[in-house]
Amino acid sequence: MLQRYWFGDIDEDGCCRAAGTEPAALAERVSSLRTDMESYTPINWEVARDCGVVRTREGYVALLRSVCMILARQKIARSYQERDVALLQMVRMLDEIDNVINLLSERAAEWYQVTDPSFSRKYRSLPAKKMLDMIRRGADGGLAGVAAEIERLTEVRRRLMREVSAMADEVMPNVSALIGGLVAARLLSRAGGLAELARMPGSTIQVLGSEQALFSHLRGGSPPPKHGIIFQHRRVHNAPKEVRGRVARVLAAKLAIAARLDHYRGEAVPSFIEEAQARIDEAGRRA
Repeated sequence: MLQRYWFGDIDEDGCCRAAGTEPAALAERVSSLRTDMESYTPINWEVARDCGVVRTREGYVALLRSVCMILARQKIARSYQERDVALLQMVRMLDEIDNVINLLSERAAEWYQVTDPSFSRKYRSLPAKKMLDMIRRGADGGLAGVAAEIERLTEVRRRLMREVSAMADEVMPNVSALIGGLVAARLLSRAGGLAELARMPGSTIQVLGSEQALFSHLRGGSPPPKHGIIFQHRRVHNAPKEVRGRVARVLAAKLAIAARLDHYRGEAVPSFIEEAQARIDEAGRRA
């Protein structure tokens, strides 16, 4: 019976047909190999030497390393072509913009309070847009310019947020249908990718994003978190407090199924979405 190895083929008599010594060609060969482990026979490097592929063990290891490096580069290149990778970077950029806006707004408020002592905590509790308008109108020079830049950055954030939501609807149609594109994208970001999210059980998805509260519970015995990122969705944060945990649990269980559908099918499943919506609504009713 002919056995296929990365460097060549070996028959029952031990005769070998070498596949060459070009790493790129050998990497392509490895990608096409389908090995039956029941009939597979491990061999030593000396077999490759007898086939004329290499002369020494060091040469065998060096050639095998070159082949593995090519395969690794190809795998990395394929992974970056997945659409969820682009969505992942968009969400992380959105989070960074949020951090920058919050930091600059806080610093601008501190600066303006120095120039206008009447700008007290009462004004700083206003919505961010109104507070920035007040600073821009009342300040001059560099501070006015900073306030204007924060407003422009806020508009950039709004546009990016719409793009994130739209792409999430395409990449994660079932998850997005249950919790909305923006929250779905944040789940994807925290999980590290769609494949990683699809492998998570509902119990993990339920508390995804509440790691600090979970560690506090494990270390100090504080109450365990009932929800993480999914609390941002109206189904959870608008639910009556006594049933909020149950809603989060049911929603997370359906999200686990939705993530698998998105990863393996890549298209919306209306029958599942309808059934899941009904089940989540039922969980939200008071007992």
